[in-house]
Amino acid sequence: MSAREHPEDLKEELKDRRIAELEAENQRLRRIRDALIVRVESGVAHKPEPYAAFEHSVILAEQVRERTDALNHAMEELKASNKALSRAREEAETTRQRLSDAIESIADGFVLFDRQHRLIQSNSRFRSYWRHVGANAPDAGTSIQDVKARAVASGLIVEEHRHEDAEGAVFLLSNDRWVQVTERPTREGGLVVLYSDITDVKNSEMARRIKALEESERWIRVVTDHVPALIAYVGADMTVQFCNKVYEAWYGRGGAPLLGQRLDQIHCPEFYQRLLPQILEVLDGHNVTFELEETGEAGEVRYMLRSYVPNFDEFGDIIGFFVLIRDITDRRKTALALEQAYDNLERRVKERTAALTGLNNQLRQEISERAAVEARLRDAKLEAERANMSKTKFLAAVSHDLLQPLNAARLFTSALQEQSFGPKAEGLVRSVSTSLDDVENLLGTLVDISKLDAGVIKPDVTAFDLRDLLNNIAREFRQMALAENLQLDFVPSSAVVESDSQLLARILRNFLTNAIRYTSSGRILLGCRRRGDHVLLQVWDTGPGIPDDKLTEIFQEFKRIRPSGSQADKGLGLGLAIVDKISRMLGHEVTVFSAEGKGSVFSVRVPLGQLRPDCPGKDNSVVLSRLDDGLSGARVWVIDNDQSICQGMKTLLEGWDCRVVTAVSLEDLEQQLAPEASPVDLILADYHLDNEENGVDVVGEINRRRAVPAPVLMITANYTNELKQHIRELGYLLMNKPVKPLKLRSVLNHVIRG
Repeated sequence: MSAREHPEDLKEELKDRRIAELEAENQRLRRIRDALIVRVESGVAHKPEPYAAFEHSVILAEQVRERTDALNHAMEELKASNKALSRAREEAETTRQRLSDAIESIADGFVLFDRQHRLIQSNSRFRSYWRHVGANAPDAGTSIQDVKARAVASGLIVEEHRHEDAEGAVFLLSNDRWVQVTERPTREGGLVVLYSDITDVKNSEMARRIKALEESERWIRVVTDHVPALIAYVGADMTVQFCNKVYEAWYGRGGAPLLGQRLDQIHCPEFYQRLLPQILEVLDGHNVTFELEETGEAGEVRYMLRSYVPNFDEFGDIIGFFVLIRDITDRRKTALALEQAYDNLERRVKERTAALTGLNNQLRQEISERAAVEARLRDAKLEAERANMSKTKFLAAVSHDLLQPLNAARLFTSALQEQSFGPKAEGLVRSVSTSLDDVENLLGTLVDISKLDAGVIKPDVTAFDLRDLLNNIAREFRQMALAENLQLDFVPSSAVVESDSQLLARILRNFLTNAIRYTSSGRILLGCRRRGDHVLLQVWDTGPGIPDDKLTEIFQEFKRIRPSGSQADKGLGLGLAIVDKISRMLGHEVTVFSAEGKGSVFSVRVPLGQLRPDCPGKDNSVVLSRLDDGLSGARVWVIDNDQSICQGMKTLLEGWDCRVVTAVSLEDLEQQLAPEASPVDLILADYHLDNEENGVDVVGEINRRRAVPAPVLMITANYTNELKQHIRELGYLLMNKPVKPLKLRSVLNHVIRG
């Protein structure tokens, strides 16, 4: 908007133009009047006829009178126009003053630009920003580009953030205040810019984020503090950056805190020198497991099994290592007792053998003693095996309590990751999520190994079609392969086999995970080959290959083969150990063929089967479906006896635009709504509830009251076949803890689309 286009300037221009027009008209009338007078006066010289001269004079007089009246009328109009212009000028001045007062009364910074985006007017709030950096505010006529450039050059703007869901950019100013810039066009093509102070809002958001992060950290500590082992994380600078209570109670002399202390400060010099060779080895990128005798603060001697696992960053550099220490004193004492008993037995046998001749009676007595010693040895061995099995069964049995807080932490962290934060807060969220992934993988793998050793998992062998199983696995791992710039090819098959579908899928997933982990370029192939009455399910890769002398070691626990030149990974070396245990349980032969520098082939041999007429070969296990945006307004009821799980699930689902109702029991749900009449798209229930209730009975009671039963997704850490079969017969979906947010969202899409 130019200066001439202001209302007051326009009125002044119209006034001047009208005055000029009236003065020109007045001048023209004067010339006509003078001409008429001259003509009348000069008419006598020509000596017209007397009557004609009189008539002519009368006409001229009439014309002069008419022109004079017109001139007087024009002069009156000119006076009226002058008065109107004066009033318009006063009104324009009043309007301008009111506009200035209104702009000054705005609490936000205000700037007005014309059609050429040049500054016209600003308020004192906007000008005050510049005084904090000792600079003058932009003058009238400054372009908007120059205003922005001067703000950056003067140091007024310290940091800029842009969010897709925000109306404008958000800036951090030099006075530690946050402002949001909003631009609005005017009808004349100009621009109005508002600078709104949102410091209080930003501080409130940051406080909420910090509180959420602290809650996640608290849950991580709850999980690790309840693991019956010493757990710690040591940085590359040899300082303890994390430890659980068991670790702190053992090494914290006199209750001194351990975080931030170096290992050579925590341990005495002699003990530290004993640990140093293993520490150097793990910092060189190797997994280390060794036994060491230690003396506690009270003077008791304990035998500890220590495991060091290196931690690599995205560039393959070692940034620290994980420490896992287990007390094996009882096992060691049992082994020493067995060894001592064996030594005593051999010594006594030799003594009795030397005196065998002539000492037949003594020989019988010796044989009796030997039998008694062997019986004691068998009892001691049986007791040791029972103790080991008891520990294994204990870890398998408490998996629900271990996974419950971890599940809540995963839900809260997933909800945080879907929010838009500043770079520092988002980095903290990613770090917490990465730590949760590491803890989840560690606990999940240890629990799986324990359950397999304890016999908790029993195979549910049925005949089923491979089509859905292979399609789902290929869809799941194709995205993982693309993320690593790998090509995953898949050859479908509709063969019918006899096996446990979930355990067989676990074998194939571990094969594919290893293939993606160790393949840096090329392709991976998943497919089947018929061999008589069996089918070979195979995974081919173009990785570095495995040496022939290592082909059997890869199936041992905590064994990882790192080929020359390959990048380090974060695995624990338990994936193929689980494959070996599952294949032995199912009776499926697992084979591996590898050529160094070319790749590897992992195969599992599964017998062919035949579908029964009443068994279509499919179950109600969760099937991955394509993610979409169809969750807006989905009505979900969450029933879980853990308030933190309810809160975490509510936060996650509401982040997907679902309408969520949470309850810890059926009674709690009834207090919030009428289950028999309220609309719902999915009931999400935990199997283990309080007061000897379970989720199956609760959702059964809800659907018994409803005219149309609601879809149900059961969530549990119970892996027994009896529960899985019971849920399958009821027609419910099943998902095991800890819940994967991506998989949960896929289930919601699958259910809502029918």
